[in-house]
Amino acid sequence: MIDAPPEKEKLKCWQAYSIVTDVHTPLPERLKDWITMPKSNGYESLHTTVIGPGGRYVEVQIRTERMDEISERGYAAHWKYKGVNNQPDVYERWLDSVREVLDDPNSDAIEFMTDFKNNSLFQEEVYVYTPKGDMKMLPKGATALDFAFNIHTDIGYHCISIKVNNKLVPMGYKLVNGDQVQIFTSKNQKPSEDWLKMVATGKAKAKIRSVMKEERRRKGEIGKEALERKMRNLKVDFEEGVEVLLKYFQLNSKIDLFYMIAVEDKSIADIFRKFKVEASKLVEIAPEVAKHVTDHVTEVHQEQFRKPGVKARLMINAEPAERFEYTFATCCNPVQGDDIFAYLTASAGLKIHRSKCPNALHLMAQYGYRIMKAEWVMTEDASFVAELKITGVDEGVGVIERLTHQLSSQMGLNIRKFTIEGDEGYFEGTIKLMVKNTAQLERAIQELGNLENISTVTRVS
Repeated sequence: MIDAPPEKEKLKCWQAYSIVTDVHTPLPERLKDWITMPKSNGYESLHTTVIGPGGRYVEVQIRTERMDEISERGYAAHWKYKGVNNQPDVYERWLDSVREVLDDPNSDAIEFMTDFKNNSLFQEEVYVYTPKGDMKMLPKGATALDFAFNIHTDIGYHCISIKVNNKLVPMGYKLVNGDQVQIFTSKNQKPSEDWLKMVATGKAKAKIRSVMKEERRRKGEIGKEALERKMRNLKVDFEEGVEVLLKYFQLNSKIDLFYMIAVEDKSIADIFRKFKVEASKLVEIAPEVAKHVTDHVTEVHQEQFRKPGVKARLMINAEPAERFEYTFATCCNPVQGDDIFAYLTASAGLKIHRSKCPNALHLMAQYGYRIMKAEWVMTEDASFVAELKITGVDEGVGVIERLTHQLSSQMGLNIRKFTIEGDEGYFEGTIKLMVKNTAQLERAIQELGNLENISTVTRVS
């Protein structure tokens, strides 16, 4: 251990390193310099491995008394040594990371603990650089999108594409030491639910959840207005009526109820079909005994199955699906090959959902008794609508031509709808395709992703 004044600590540590390596051969790849750039928890030390007597590897740790006390006592020791060296105050930096997690008042206990651990208690880091050469330190496992949020929250919100070492990468690309990261933004870009799967740090997760909850609240205002009009017409007290509906649908908050109505997961007509008004109060109508499912073949209402010659075959509870009235859920657009299940609705027969549908967890948890097993009977004749989201760099004329040529001419796929908009040299588009199965869809995603200047290609749920 070295006793040195604060201004000479770094010099003395490197002198000690020089003495050790003059006597024993070092392994350069094992050198760890946490003096020049301390760890996020304040740990400072110089680590190396040398070849000792008999060819044995010996690890050497070089640090001053101050560094050793901080290593032993952690953050508590920072108060004693606050401001004694020329490094940024790691204690304040750690507190800043905690504040970022605390800034999200809507996170529940589990989310908070996970974010706190990811943001504040990690032990390993990666060191990456901005295009100007500024070093940034993130926890090991952090992604390119985490880097965007680390630079600034607004940059994270509006991130549309990312280059690492001058190559376009997915937003979920995991950073490694030495990466140079360049972020491109668009004022039209905004976070989506999928972004939570592309980040690892607590700060990024908290910020994305915060903006998603605000979006739910904003959309929920539309559902609230519709519900208020209906209850006013029925002469039902709004607050009491909302409490009845929350209990009936087992929802956690009014925002969830208003949002459910706004996105038409439950229409006003569907909701009030289950209630009657007595003495200006909503009263649940006793549920009728479920009728036996009809045995005759019914018309399938999903758009792609109205077309002549198109056949999609399913088995529901080990019986041919033709015996049931069913439609394909538009919230997740199942494609042949997806893992699926059937959900018995109150008034619209069976809905076929993807197992990875955003609504699947809620349906299975709240209405497990209405869930039925469903599986595909694979056929080459079926056609399904799938929607893709594409982002990339717009270098001029020809973007649309390249995309449509790859899909239509090279792969022979029918494009049902194509929208695209660009800004500041970058573009974002959505394409609806007719595909036969998930294998064909995945190939389309891969082929488009291989095109020059395409940043991300993702399936839209």
